[in-house]
Amino acid sequence: MVVKTAAPGAAGDILIVDAGAKLPTDLDKSRVLWSDWQIQVDPRAEWRQMFADGWRMQRDYVYDKDLHGVDWPAMRRKYAPLVERVTERGELNEVMAQMVGEISLLHSSVRPGDLRQSSGEPGWAGLGALLVRDPQGWKIQRIYSGDPELPSEAGPLAAPGLDIPLGSVITAINGRDATTLPDPTEGLRGQSGKQVLLALREPGGRSRSVVVTPVDQRREARLRVDDWRYGKARRVDQASQGHIGYVHLRAMGPEDIADFAREFYAQSDRDGLIIDVRHNNGGNIDSFILEKLSRRAWAYWQPRSPEGAAPYPNMQQTFRGHVVVLANEETYSDGETFTEGFKRLGLGPVIGTTTSGAGVWLSDNNWLVDKGMMRAAENGQILIDGSFIVEGKGVTPDIRVDNPPRATAQGQEAQLDAALAWLKQRIQEAPVVTPKPGAYPRPVKP
Repeated sequence: MVVKTAAPGAAGDILIVDAGAKLPTDLDKSRVLWSDWQIQVDPRAEWRQMFADGWRMQRDYVYDKDLHGVDWPAMRRKYAPLVERVTERGELNEVMAQMVGEISLLHSSVRPGDLRQSSGEPGWAGLGALLVRDPQGWKIQRIYSGDPELPSEAGPLAAPGLDIPLGSVITAINGRDATTLPDPTEGLRGQSGKQVLLALREPGGRSRSVVVTPVDQRREARLRVDDWRYGKARRVDQASQGHIGYVHLRAMGPEDIADFAREFYAQSDRDGLIIDVRHNNGGNIDSFILEKLSRRAWAYWQPRSPEGAAPYPNMQQTFRGHVVVLANEETYSDGETFTEGFKRLGLGPVIGTTTSGAGVWLSDNNWLVDKGMMRAAENGQILIDGSFIVEGKGVTPDIRVDNPPRATAQGQEAQLDAALAWLKQRIQEAPVVTPKPGAYPRPVKP
């Protein structure tokens, strides 16, 4: 009997044992040792198999059995000859991507499989800052900032205790003259997660050394996004004098639920709220957010003390103000579903530009033999009348506002400014009303 054992977070073992009431006490002789196996693989045969499997997955799983009217057998005949010319796995990805592109369905796509990894990884690292060339080295023009309530998320130069003033110049990195570096990342290569000694010259002329821990390029990119998001939140808070809140969702996954819960409830008493899903990568939490926005206060609790305490809704943490959503051409997948739902439920206007148009969802179960994937978009979104939405069309904003590239590079934000202007006007037209207690009841005398 062949038995596969399983344990949380482990691959488990394969055992070959005699059938019986229980497993033998000594399993060493029964365990299949994979490390002793050598398997001969014919890459070209695997590529043919994966191409055929990928073709079948689209045929059998795409939400429209007619595949948007594409002659799918003809597509196999068209692209199969190219598989014979493939020389490495990346080329197979390209062939399969061109084939699936014939369906014109955004979530039907190709993920790379078992690709050979290069040993020449440069190991780029960063300091979480914008650095510009200076005669003495590299000047710290901007240190990326994030939510001060999350000090653990601070970048290398914003770490507690460093207190590095803007305008300071990095003159050396681990003893290497910074003026000789064509880019500061050259001095940080391979140093992600390791302590690095920086020599600094501050604007007042003082020289000192600090020890920092650079981050990899993925974390560096996240720090830039955090700086962008927190900058928008501060701008909204200042422009509205604290009356309008701001929440940005970079995607629609577990971390984004946490972001939403932390930021939305903290601003639930504002008169207005901007939910920004620009550049949103998608996920599957749209219903969670829409449900919170759909809650309505219908009664209030009136405490006796302290004197003059304001009533509060019995539907706890209900947002009673006005809400707008910001979306753009890089709002994708579940970010679009949320935006469309926000419109359909009449929760407020959408401001920005038309979204990407990825409205057919999927399960991500279309695996190939080498752990690559031929993703098939399986579940279309329809209205009560059966009409399909979002896919190929995107979500059309109620108020179209574009952010021109040059103006954006100069620090202007037409879309955010439009959202602020709309909310300010709406708050003035229909201010949020806080109920005042009426006459207290008295016993009715017979």
